[in-house]
Amino acid sequence: MALARFGRQVKRQHGVCVKMTAVAILGLCFIFVWSMFSSPSNSVTVQRESFDDIAEPVASSTMVSKSKGKDVEKHDANDNKKKVESSLKKKDEKKVNGSLPLPAHEHKSGKKNEKHVSKRKKDKVKSKLSNKVSKENQENQEQEESQGEEAEKENEDEEEVVVDDKEEGLDGESEEKAEMEGDADVDESVDQETQEMAENENEGKKRKIKGPVFDPKARYSWKQCSTRSKHNYIPCIDVESGFTRLHGYRHRERTCPKAPPMCLVPLPHDGYDSPVHWPESKLKVLYKNVAHPKLAAYMKNHNWLIKSGEYLMFPQNQSEFKGGVVHYLESIDEMVPDIEWGKNIRVVLDVGCSDSSFVASLLDKDVLTLSLGLKDDLVDLAQVSLERGFATFVSPFARRRLPFPSGVFDAIHCGRCTIPWHAHEGKLLLEINRILRPGGYFILSTKHDSIEEENAMNTLTSSICWNILAHKTDDVSEVAVKVYQKPESNDIYVMRRRRNPPLCKENENPDASWYVPMKTCLHTVPSAIEQHGTEWPEEWPKRLETYPDWLNNKEKAIDDTKHWKDIVDKSYLTGLGIDWSTIRNVMDMKTIYGGFAAALLQQKIWVMNVVPVHAPDTLPFIFERGLVGIYHDWCEPFGTYPRSYDLLHADHFFSRLKNRCKHPVSIVVEMDRILRPGGWVVVRDKVEILDPLEAILRSLRWEIRMTYSQNKEGIICAQKTIWRP
Repeated sequence: MALARFGRQVKRQHGVCVKMTAVAILGLCFIFVWSMFSSPSNSVTVQRESFDDIAEPVASSTMVSKSKGKDVEKHDANDNKKKVESSLKKKDEKKVNGSLPLPAHEHKSGKKNEKHVSKRKKDKVKSKLSNKVSKENQENQEQEESQGEEAEKENEDEEEVVVDDKEEGLDGESEEKAEMEGDADVDESVDQETQEMAENENEGKKRKIKGPVFDPKARYSWKQCSTRSKHNYIPCIDVESGFTRLHGYRHRERTCPKAPPMCLVPLPHDGYDSPVHWPESKLKVLYKNVAHPKLAAYMKNHNWLIKSGEYLMFPQNQSEFKGGVVHYLESIDEMVPDIEWGKNIRVVLDVGCSDSSFVASLLDKDVLTLSLGLKDDLVDLAQVSLERGFATFVSPFARRRLPFPSGVFDAIHCGRCTIPWHAHEGKLLLEINRILRPGGYFILSTKHDSIEEENAMNTLTSSICWNILAHKTDDVSEVAVKVYQKPESNDIYVMRRRRNPPLCKENENPDASWYVPMKTCLHTVPSAIEQHGTEWPEEWPKRLETYPDWLNNKEKAIDDTKHWKDIVDKSYLTGLGIDWSTIRNVMDMKTIYGGFAAALLQQKIWVMNVVPVHAPDTLPFIFERGLVGIYHDWCEPFGTYPRSYDLLHADHFFSRLKNRCKHPVSIVVEMDRILRPGGWVVVRDKVEILDPLEAILRSLRWEIRMTYSQNKEGIICAQKTIWRP
């Protein structure tokens, strides 16, 4: 009995042990299985915290040992970091191509965020705490974002008429959002938190782009430029490195320095006085304001400009054309009676800018002539033209297109021309054909005695289907004058036997001109109703108030005209303290529809309407109205001489830079370069921009004549003083 009882107890204990052993084994198995799956989970958590798009999430079937977990985790983190950098780099490149480059400090801030994330990975913050913190940050960022969007909408409503290119910034932001949405298509294993963190980072990055244009804490000290061209320095044309007497000191093409100049151009050696006022400046200017070493030598062989005392005189009966410019124009009128100056011919381009008497005579006929000053090593006659008060710009004319849209000039003139139009497959003449209006006139006067050159020119003009309306050798002026007309339709192009030059491809934009090389192809004549140039504009001055069918947003153009007429009449002419009788050369640094220039026509001034290359292209309409303008990128210096303009107008110009330029202060330096001593600057913008801008102008020792602000918007009216460090 005792043995049986003992045996039963032993069996009972053994059963208990077996059960305990089984429970222990099951517990160890559970711990082992849990530990095996906990490592991939941690890896996924780390990837989420990196706010990478996680294009390749860790598979759920992946199993690694505990000893190799850290190595795999580090490898994945490095791969994800590279993906983050490459993805951000692509977005930055797209922004640059969209004319919205990021400043250097934005890239640095992005790297700091990546380092911050990697530090959090090393600390291995628990998942629940991380989720809680990220949700709180997300809510705060969403609140800031909503507030920022509301502020943007308010500003957009306030400036809907004045600033039209606001839409461009919104388009750029929507493209960036679209890119982020495309990159956010990831596996379902990635939770919503990762995507929200990525979006928050992107939104924060966009907010940083909209930082202040000028640093309000910056302090400035200025020095004079020590350049070879001295007081006539044009940064993108004058060579400042590798100078040799063989190659000259000016570029054949526009070539800007890597860093924009941050120095002040000195005044002429003999000083600078206030220029002669219009219209007296048509007949004389102060010689010391335009003094040039080669100008004195040039005057010895040309009688249309004479030095008399302190003045440079321009006798009315003297001209480059023998018999006078009046006789020259009368002969053109007799040759082509269809040319009616000041009516159907309003906007003219004068190539060469030698004798300004042609421009002055056309101005008396209500024709606005824009002179193209070709920079060479001879004489700076374009500067003389600007000093006289004529519309002039400076540009090389060799390999790149001129900064104009296609088909905008009613007529183009080249007097006593020495340009080899037939050279280089006729590139230069094809560029003239591009910017000449369909049905427009090309007036060419030469003294060529070479039969070969004349035959080559005839062959070239025939190949592009130009019609010779008249050809006459004037006995008085002793020049041969030819008047060509550009075709008005494409029918004649199809009838060509030899299609050389060929027609340009359909995807070739004829209006693209900023740093675009000249093409040896022939652009077709516009035929669609939505294209500009299909019809000849109304006669002047009716064309100023005519809004063609191809113009988008006619209502905005009409409102823009009324808006600027009210501002000019009620504020600018009487409330700024400007003596408008001293103003002749004016620049609108960011124009839209030319309303500001139209409002000033009665003041007998001319306005250079600048359309920034990143803004909506409204320049064809400006020419259609009978005004003149040009494309320009303000991150680079403008193509003109120092001391060219009497007044610069900048309406919401700096707030629309969108941090495109690395050194926005250089634009203020450029304004100082192209403005005459005693000239005026009128800036309308946000107060947050005007306050640091006022400090910069004071550092230049400009006189702040008037400031006014209301509802976070304001205006500064400043006058440049005759001062140099």
